[in-house]
Amino acid sequence: METWELWFPAAAANGLLFARSRIEPCDSVWVHSPPELLSVVVRDGEEGIISHAGELRREGPRFPMARLQRAEMSIQREDRWPVADDIGALVILPGGEVGELKRWWNAGDGSEWRWQLEFYNHV
Repeated sequence: METWELWFPAAAANGLLFARSRIEPCDSVWVHSPPELLSVVVRDGEEGIISHAGELRREGPRFPMARLQRAEMSIQREDRWPVADDIGALVILPGGEVGELKRWWNAGDGSEWRWQLEFYNHV
């Protein structure tokens, strides 16, 4: 398992934890409603850091989703709408719950969108 920690570094004295999620290893995740500035740390379980990014700033217009792509030790942020190829990807929600993207649709002008996530838990 990997632990993805997403921080809003511009909040409070030392930043504010936006989400913390434990998921199977993957190279990319989506984040719903990320802050304008995001720091990311990916850990091997809860131990050593395997990837990180300091301050990933939103570029361009505001989208309700951002895709985080891991490349070796670094992470890139891409703010955009999901497309058909993104169905099945993991989405981290504020707080850390993770779901699988099952459906996505958005209006061409960005004024509305509809989506479905599936959640699975095993105790």
